[in-house]
Amino acid sequence: MSKKTLVIGASLKSSRYSNMAINKLVRHKHEVVAIGLREGTVAGVNIDTELVPYAFIDTVTLYLNPSRQESYFNYILSLNPKRVIFNPGTENPEFYKLLEQNNIDVEVACTLVLLSIKQY
Repeated sequence: MSKKTLVIGASLKSSRYSNMAINKLVRHKHEVVAIGLREGTVAGVNIDTELVPYAFIDTVTLYLNPSRQESYFNYILSLNPKRVIFNPGTENPEFYKLLEQNNIDVEVACTLVLLSIKQY
């Protein structure tokens, strides 16, 4: 079943993991929306630079280091996703607590690996 996924920290550079994740999510038939520093398109997905109030987000997958996450806390909470995936390098225990207090699952994992082993 498709899980609408928001990629935060999306990059137009094909060498970036966020870019690879968008491509792989699209190949696995997930609906994808994305926010990054630069507008553009990856695998047919438009990258927004504003905090768009997307509806029905199942999963947020983070590609931002912890020092850049704080400005997104309230935004992510406002989307009320089922879970937030903290990819390698994004681990943030302070944010885990906030999410858990709001009944949002925290998954410390790699989106690319989860998709590869069909655990997404």
